[in-house]
Amino acid sequence: MPQGKPLLFDYAVAARSHGDAEISGDLHLVAEVKHGVLVAVVDGLGHGREAAFASRLAVDTLKTEPDRPVTALVERCHAVLNRSRGVVMSLAQLDARVEAMTWLAVGNVEGVLIRPGAPRRESILMRGGIVGHRLPPLRATTLTLSPGDLVVLATDGIREGFAEDLRPGAPVQEIADRVLASHGRTTDDALVLAGRWHGSASARAA
Repeated sequence: MPQGKPLLFDYAVAARSHGDAEISGDLHLVAEVKHGVLVAVVDGLGHGREAAFASRLAVDTLKTEPDRPVTALVERCHAVLNRSRGVVMSLAQLDARVEAMTWLAVGNVEGVLIRPGAPRRESILMRGGIVGHRLPPLRATTLTLSPGDLVVLATDGIREGFAEDLRPGAPVQEIADRVLASHGRTTDDALVLAGRWHGSASARAA
């Protein structure tokens, strides 16, 4: 967030590329929008330069109009990426006006929402498909948010089950680093983004 504005979303990223590769096909975006933030994690198919090209093209496309609904953003990326390898991705728009998050996944970029003190976590609905080649029916889900809620998005370079080991109260960089160290695969690019929502509580404190 620009200096002088309340911090709505505090986040950190941990990532590594496949093997000795200097370039990763896994990228992220956190962009300020009119009433909150857009969060995205993008995984270019495979790894190497072509995967990185596809994921960079997707991120650059998202940056052009980040205020659009998540379904429209995915459809725009799908149109732009039709001559690339394609990507899988998860998007989340966090809105401070209504204290809610609308999120959507195409492919296997996992997402979880953990509420402090809540007995269970919420998981993003991952629909099979490839942005740029084959889109599934797009149905976004909206969840309420409260200050302190933790959002974690991870590419398939992070093994399933990482959410079992999350410590929601830890600093977000510690959370991201721990997930990568404990659950990251060495056979693929890997990226995890951990963010904590502050929302309207930060605005009132500013």
